[in-house]
Amino acid sequence: MVKALSRGLAAALAVLSFTASPPAHAAETLPLTEAIANLPVAQEDRTGYDRDLFKHWNSGLRRDGCDTRKEVLIDEAVERPTIGPRCRLTGGRWWSYYDEAQQTDPADLDIDHMVPLAEAWDSGASAWTPERREAYANDQGAEETLVAVTDNVNQAKGDQDPAEWMPPSATAHCRYITEWVGTKMRWQLTSDAAELAALDDLARACPGQTVTYEPAP
Repeated sequence: MVKALSRGLAAALAVLSFTASPPAHAAETLPLTEAIANLPVAQEDRTGYDRDLFKHWNSGLRRDGCDTRKEVLIDEAVERPTIGPRCRLTGGRWWSYYDEAQQTDPADLDIDHMVPLAEAWDSGASAWTPERREAYANDQGAEETLVAVTDNVNQAKGDQDPAEWMPPSATAHCRYITEWVGTKMRWQLTSDAAELAALDDLARACPGQTVTYEPAP
């Protein structure tokens, strides 16, 4: 009987060991200049890119009937909207930090991928599985990855990196490059030489700025 109990206990422990969640990756905080220096350098390659290779928007983090786009809008609202049938959003107010503009109509907002999908592809996502690209495109695990901003400002950004485009509001620049670098570190994406040079130059105006990131699961 003792042997049977021992075998049962061993089996139970084995099941617990198998089903336990892997330990979370610890968040790390670095000075902005050090974080930039830690970005791996590689030439970009857009061969084979198609936006449809990054499935979005999916059913969201909460599985509450709202897709990722609408969940981000709800989470980033400075005045919460009313959520109607089929997650129709009415009312509410948002602050687009790229252009320091207040928005009250969800239709006037885009959810910007801080590091655009094409830039992510160029920087390493081309080698990812479809599931990891979907996880990236819908990442709500870090606030900086997806940002609600004025639609025409996001459209002006397109797929450009900080060497080619920066937010129109100069007061947004330090936050923007910090979130850009944090996203690249979270997803282990590379940067090209021109991008790194631009980040280095921009970081000079951001003394004391730090980057906090948690590696993506």
